[in-house]
Amino acid sequence: MAHNPQETSAGHFLNETLPGDSRQARQLARRQLIAEAVMAEGAVRIEDITERFGISLMTAHRDIDEMVERGLLHKSRGVVSATPTSLVESSDLYRATRQLEEKQAIAEVAAGYLEPGQALFLDDSTTVLQMARLLPAKAPLTVITNSLTLMNELRNGRDITLMGLGGQFHHWCNAFMGRMTRDEIASLRADVFFVSMSAIIDDAVFHQSAETVETKRAMFEAAQKRILMMDNTKFERRALHRFAHLSEFDVVIVNQGTPVPVLRRLQELGVNVVVAPMKTGQGRTEA
Repeated sequence: MAHNPQETSAGHFLNETLPGDSRQARQLARRQLIAEAVMAEGAVRIEDITERFGISLMTAHRDIDEMVERGLLHKSRGVVSATPTSLVESSDLYRATRQLEEKQAIAEVAAGYLEPGQALFLDDSTTVLQMARLLPAKAPLTVITNSLTLMNELRNGRDITLMGLGGQFHHWCNAFMGRMTRDEIASLRADVFFVSMSAIIDDAVFHQSAETVETKRAMFEAAQKRILMMDNTKFERRALHRFAHLSEFDVVIVNQGTPVPVLRRLQELGVNVVVAPMKTGQGRTEA
């Protein structure tokens, strides 16, 4: 009998990753799974949530209301849906069409940090995906990724050694994550890790999926150099889980159009911020 991917994810999360049996831990895990269900399906009836997670209608409303207050979900007439913020951005199909020019400009600058012979961790973000077309010019390279989309983009790349990370497959991001993925990452070492996240809040980067944060953190720890790629809209968004402070990255690349006060603040924090010009060929501008 085929298993629903969301049900498999829920079982894995609840049975494998919760520390102990605390009520608070179970509540946080349940809310995360509800958010992931809404991310994957776009909109879900609250009655369906009660049945899927075996909770009362009151509990479902309490969980949903907490995420509504955070601006992550929208509730109306018995239906909960993803807001046009970081939760909706979790769909790789949706994210791929957003801020495309900005992502391409950032990718152009990021490629300037590549050197032939390097081993790279590339995450499953659509911003990092824009680097795929630029990699052959920097070959030979070893690319390590959990993104099925990126694997397909690079599978015929000349002089690119492609290493695909396995694990539990997540449809909403078309990528592999989880304990198996992290174990594979821990056995490797890369020269550079290129990563993008959902939001920047209080001078730190956040993502709405705890599983995603854990997987990317494993890559972060296994790389010598860490490069963050964030378009200016990420400063306006919200997400649930903290990943790292901006000062923890060797380079933070943003696009031209990021507010000047934001750039000044990053500089004051000691962040090595680089601004990607929107027109190819203008060169790299230090903020």
